[in-house]
Amino acid sequence: MPDNIISERIKIARESLGITMAEASRRLNLSKIGYCRYEYGERTPSIQTLDVIAQCFGTSVAYLTGETDDMSPDSLVVSKQDNPALFELVNLCNNENPEMINRLLKYYTGITKKQIDNQK
Repeated sequence: MPDNIISERIKIARESLGITMAEASRRLNLSKIGYCRYEYGERTPSIQTLDVIAQCFGTSVAYLTGETDDMSPDSLVVSKQDNPALFELVNLCNNENPEMINRLLKYYTGITKKQIDNQK
């Protein structure tokens, strides 16, 4: 994987969030110098570090490595500490039958459609 695509994609993903390199390093729990080395292409992040960057920046490792041009994430991490209600809902769905999940998805679809209709 070419280092320059990774550094370019990290920068694009950070800028899409509207945050500085200092804020990115803080969110990633890295030194500013350490983070800057990734963004400047002076150092290539490990696959584990790319995964953390992707999660933090709301994208995917596939995007950061140039495998896709789609910036959307391909996985989400829900923290019980940061969002206990959502964590419990995901946990419930994970342990429930498909019928319950389909009911929740229909409910979600109905809510989002109503919100879109109200914005028109």
